Amino acid sequence: MAVDDSNPVQWRQDAATSPTVRILWSLGAGTFFAAILIIVFWRLYDMARQFGAEFVIIAAFAALILAILVVAFGSNTERRLERLTDRLPVTAPTGTSLDRALDAALGMLAMAGTIVVLMAVGRYVSTNELLALGAGPFTLLAALTIPLALVALALSSFLRSVGTLDYDDRAIYLHDPDRVIDLDVIEDVSIYRVRNVAILNLTYAQPDGQYVKGPRTIVVPPGIATDVRGLLSESN
Repeated sequence: MAVDDSNPVQWRQDAATSPTVRILWSLGAGTFFAAILIIVFWRLYDMARQFGAEFVIIAAFAALILAILVVAFGSNTERRLERLTDRLPVTAPTGTSLDRALDAALGMLAMAGTIVVLMAVGRYVSTNELLALGAGPFTLLAALTIPLALVALALSSFLRSVGTLDYDDRAIYLHDPDRVIDLDVIEDVSIYRVRNVAILNLTYAQPDGQYVKGPRTIVVPPGIATDVRGLLSESN
């Protein structure tokens, strides 16, 4: 990242700018929607089977999946969505809200497919007695998607970061929530790279043995992390 020392450098790292955050959010949120989708489908399918109308439910859900894919990957996404919701008492999302909704919808389809495959393989293994444990391992893997989704959402929140590095003030200004980190009270920094993000562990000085308040770990783009280390090296 090119840096002009006379101007502050701003960054924004969220689902719109970071593929890592976007994937974590998509799969995390999508897993919960996938669980709901599977439960609703199975309940409706079970009810329809009593009347010999299983095909209606299958066709309806297939149409829903197709509509999601068309909206997500087609051109003029906002216009297509407006047409789909024109006769419904809802307002179609736009901009960032639409992007996040589509990410969650695609994550839902991906995780629904994963869960269904695991359950289907488990049933096949159990029916044909291919494993002594039966469908247990596959059912466990399907169940583990829920706690793993919570972890993914927590990581996506942790990796989100918005702020400004001011070279003249020698300070990091974090936003959402607002915090200020004075680099003059930072003794050392360690950097850990995770794909396209950098995790900074800050070591604060303790003047006169006093504890200095401030975040000990922050997440920034790799270029910002390099600049922070450079500023600390200059002062040392």
